[in-house]
Amino acid sequence: MTATAIVGARVLSPHGASAAHGLLIEDGRILRLLERDEAPAADDVVTLDGGWLLPGFIDTQVNGGGGVLFNDAPSVDGIAAIAAAHRRYGTTALLPTLISDDLAVIDRAIAATDEAIAAGVPGVIGIHIEGPFINADKRGIHDAAKFRTLDDAALALLTRPGRGVRLVTLAPELAPPGMIRALAAAGVVVAGGHSMADHAQTRAALDEGLAGFTHLFNAMTQLGSREPGMVGAALDDRASHFGLIVDGHHVAPATLRIALAARGVDGAMLVTDAMPSVGTDLTRFSLMGREITVADGVLRGADGTLAGSALTMAEALRNAIDLLGVDLTIASRLASANPARFLRLDGDTGTIAPGLRADLVHLDEDRRVTRSWIGGALAEVGE
Repeated sequence: MTATAIVGARVLSPHGASAAHGLLIEDGRILRLLERDEAPAADDVVTLDGGWLLPGFIDTQVNGGGGVLFNDAPSVDGIAAIAAAHRRYGTTALLPTLISDDLAVIDRAIAATDEAIAAGVPGVIGIHIEGPFINADKRGIHDAAKFRTLDDAALALLTRPGRGVRLVTLAPELAPPGMIRALAAAGVVVAGGHSMADHAQTRAALDEGLAGFTHLFNAMTQLGSREPGMVGAALDDRASHFGLIVDGHHVAPATLRIALAARGVDGAMLVTDAMPSVGTDLTRFSLMGREITVADGVLRGADGTLAGSALTMAEALRNAIDLLGVDLTIASRLASANPARFLRLDGDTGTIAPGLRADLVHLDEDRRVTRSWIGGALAEVGE
């Protein structure tokens, strides 16, 4: 069995910089960390020029990349192009995300994701279906003509056996009684978002199996003095997770800092909500028949509505440090360990520890991605 050693960078453990100067990989998994000055007994040695070795980034919300929108290309080729665009930025695991669409498109997207995982497309770990079971009053850039009730036909589709993780974002107040419980019982990870649910409705959904919240603060009821709203429920709950789009545009940095202080970092995850422009020089693209412009890193529809983001996970990590004031260890947890736990994959990936899959990213001293590995195999050169 071939062993590979990666040395020459500071290894970031869940608790901070390790005393190890590298790690040993065998059969795609981390065999052990290498002690300082230990000569690695490996068939292949990769020597890095300083910097940091982190667990690979896990993005639970990726609408597109590389010029491809998942809704327009619910196919293995489309998924592969999106994943390849994001690997350059240290994303070693992602959920291609389908925004509100017809059940026939959802069917094709689930089937394509299953095929992509079976074919070994690097980094694809499941699918995120964001809508169409959401509230028109919080639709954001979603097409309200696609919205529908979560009925038995939709439930059967969403719970159909398949490969990888399946995440569904819905508006809890519109879900018929028992539907969230049925999804959760079938192994679907359920998140609240694009919702007018009040605090009581959100709390009831959490009790029924709601596991998290999609892009906290955006497209949901806010924290108020007498009505805590969905935001208040998310910050008060100790078991769920929420995604944060840390691009300096979707949510004010001070608001995000307050959220971390209220809930603690264990509940938060960095997400990109990325669109096709990532990895390209596109200045405009079409989203469900609407023209989206890309200017100064901000994506908007003609009416000014934010339309996802041009964010990468590498940028999100740097922004968490620069805008939120967290250190690299905490930023890494937000980008890797926490989403792994949310997706119930923390026994397999998300941290650098013996026995876990060797999903890794190397940052140079300027915190730029130089390369990444998936299952110990070099996946992509960096930014």
